[in-house]
Amino acid sequence: MKILVVSPYPPAPDGIASYAVQSVAALRAQGHDVEVLSPGPSAAHHHLDLVGPRGALALGKRLRGYDRVVVQFHPDFFFPLPPTPNAWTVESVALAAAFRAAKELHVVVHEIDYRNGKGAGPLALSSRLLWRSVDQILVHTEGERADFIEAFGVKPDRVQTLQHGGDFTKRTTHDRASARRSLGLPVAAHLFLSIGFVQRHKGFDRAVRAFDGLAPESSRLAVVGSARLDDEATAGYVSELTELAQQVPGVDLHIGYVSDELFDRWVVAADTVVLPYRSIWSSSVLERAALYERPVIVTDVGGLAEQAGDRSVTVVADDEQLRAAMREAAGVTALPGVTPAARSWPAASTAELRAVVQAEVQQRAAQHRRRGAAPTLAASTTPPTQATAPLRRLPALASPQVGSRSFAASLMKRVVRKLTAWQIDPLVQQVNALQAATTSAVERAAEPHDPASR
Repeated sequence: MKILVVSPYPPAPDGIASYAVQSVAALRAQGHDVEVLSPGPSAAHHHLDLVGPRGALALGKRLRGYDRVVVQFHPDFFFPLPPTPNAWTVESVALAAAFRAAKELHVVVHEIDYRNGKGAGPLALSSRLLWRSVDQILVHTEGERADFIEAFGVKPDRVQTLQHGGDFTKRTTHDRASARRSLGLPVAAHLFLSIGFVQRHKGFDRAVRAFDGLAPESSRLAVVGSARLDDEATAGYVSELTELAQQVPGVDLHIGYVSDELFDRWVVAADTVVLPYRSIWSSSVLERAALYERPVIVTDVGGLAEQAGDRSVTVVADDEQLRAAMREAAGVTALPGVTPAARSWPAASTAELRAVVQAEVQQRAAQHRRRGAAPTLAASTTPPTQATAPLRRLPALASPQVGSRSFAASLMKRVVRKLTAWQIDPLVQQVNALQAATTSAVERAAEPHDPASR
């Protein structure tokens, strides 16, 4: 069978590209003749800008001549930003027309907004038209399947579940010890790992806060990944995460491109994988951790609880449960010097109670400082945060936004952006990583040192 796969494709630093290359390998192993069309420069056979009605209509012309077309679907590949209702309506109609050109069309849905299919307005009508033009819709959990059928009114027999990691294969031969040596990690410490694209909905900051208080000598948290988007929101989150990580002993932040092999090497090196997502449908990281039999702590969002199944996965509902699960994984039962929360407060007048509460706050703050602060002697007169203030005022570097009042100019900029992204994006990430490393180095240099500890 001659099959066309429409998807981002390596070397594009994209999780769906990584997912697609494994799916293509599985199809070829079954004896199919497979070609790939990607929305940007890659190792695919064909490249096409898929965003907007013109992209959809151009795609429709390419679908003829194949026995089956498989689309790895994410709205960002097809719908213009910002996602206005009018733009989504027009694009949905254009995509519906394009999809009908295929002899047999399968769409693997990685993310979609169910709200678009509800109601009786143009957006809902066009969304339902789009999904009713697909022969087979594939999602990763039964929960997603039920929600999809309800939202878009698709016949149930057209929506099937697909095991997320069914085509996944191992990409590293390292074991835990050699992986840690190659990454320069301590051998004995319990290593927590949060890995993937750095975006606010991934919740890596939640892992950092939950880790706070664990002894850095016996536990470490590595946050690893690159910024998938180059918008201001992502750059701001990377900057926020960088500052937060510098405040918590034992946290190491590794921002930058991660190859498939290096990704798996980090997973192998870890003792516990932490996925503190705020929102997501399903997780490829959860599947890759399962390949190497690594325990996972994951938040109960999207279809993750169902995806976890009966594997070694701890599902948590909130930040408190996340913190407790990480402490249990590290073998810690209570914070050193902190009395358990089940403490009875003395009966007293308002003024007396205020004094008691204030004393407790001051005591806990002092205990926290003793756990996390560096030894203090007058070896340096400049506080670390003051020493790095000029560096912190520098905004994170981001690729310029594409846009212009002229349609022709805007189109040309988008083309140039796509053609050069594979060269420019790693440089942007490297500059931001250098800024973070410089800030950290200056802070360490400015920290006071205790001569008696030498």
